[in-house]
Amino acid sequence: MKKDAKIYVAGHRGLVGSAIVKNLQQKGFTNLVMRTHADLDLTNQASVVSFFAKEQPEYVILAAAKVGGIVANNTYRADFIYENMMIQNNVIHQSYVHGIKKLLFLGSTCIYPKECPQPMKEEYLLTDSLEYTNEPYAIAKIAGIKMCESYNLQYGTNFISVMPTNLYGPNDNFDLETSHVLPALLRKIKLAHYLETDNWDQIKKDLSNLPIENVDGVSSKEEIIDVLNKYGVQKLDNTWVVEIWGTGKPLREFLYSEDMADACVHIMENINFKDTFDSTDKEIRNTHINIGTGEEISIEALANLIKKTVGFQGELVFNPEKPDGTLRKLTDVSKLNALKWRHRVELEKGIHKIF
Repeated sequence: MKKDAKIYVAGHRGLVGSAIVKNLQQKGFTNLVMRTHADLDLTNQASVVSFFAKEQPEYVILAAAKVGGIVANNTYRADFIYENMMIQNNVIHQSYVHGIKKLLFLGSTCIYPKECPQPMKEEYLLTDSLEYTNEPYAIAKIAGIKMCESYNLQYGTNFISVMPTNLYGPNDNFDLETSHVLPALLRKIKLAHYLETDNWDQIKKDLSNLPIENVDGVSSKEEIIDVLNKYGVQKLDNTWVVEIWGTGKPLREFLYSEDMADACVHIMENINFKDTFDSTDKEIRNTHINIGTGEEISIEALANLIKKTVGFQGELVFNPEKPDGTLRKLTDVSKLNALKWRHRVELEKGIHKIF
């Protein structure tokens, strides 16, 4: 890509999108096109058609999506499949219509089967049943992969799909109802630490920035304690305790968002669709690329690492009555490594960066 190439980054305010914009700008790309959801609703076909006709971008990075943790995925099942498929259909199709030089579609490793062999290779896609709690979201992302593959095969487009592992970093979602495990744990343990040190200035600052169920920085101490109790932060026998869903045994892989962004830009600059499969294959499938670290940690070890980083002196209690989700989700990143990219930020360093 030339430094003045017109690049549309969809979802530029999100965890990955904002990191991609930062990476592109640091590398000297000057012609970035961005729209907020208020300016452009990507689920609205007419609006997307009008946007592409007016802006005529050369490259598209599709990082826009409706995302959330296990609770949100299981609760808002219809929203997750509808909104994600509408976004994908509109943006990918208009990228074809307007002759985009290259599109990068971001999915998720939840596309793989619940009982997937470990580590998860790209070839394991669609070989077994999905995890129930995020099935609608996963199906939407699988549809996006197949849409990119199908347009490439039928129309000769250059659309590439990447499947990141669990991400964390600046601009993450720290809403306790909808966030993923790492930011949720970090916020809960930080708030518990502020409570045990009686640091109400930090508690009120946190809630002013991101209220919990309309409880904010001007709410009473009683209201704040009540809502935190609901989310598993409570005082028992004079000790502050943080409850964590599940047994703590599931293993997870985490990738720092700025590493993810660097991988995306590397692919946009150096990789084409023809590089994602063996040219001797009779059937072209599984052309997507896993993006991760190839390293894993248990939820219990992660919680204790965050506890150590934050300085929390209380207790972490695991609730086995709550779902664990998939017990192991480790990506095989050999394809990514063969494309000459590897992560740089290790987990402990990454947590320090966002603490």
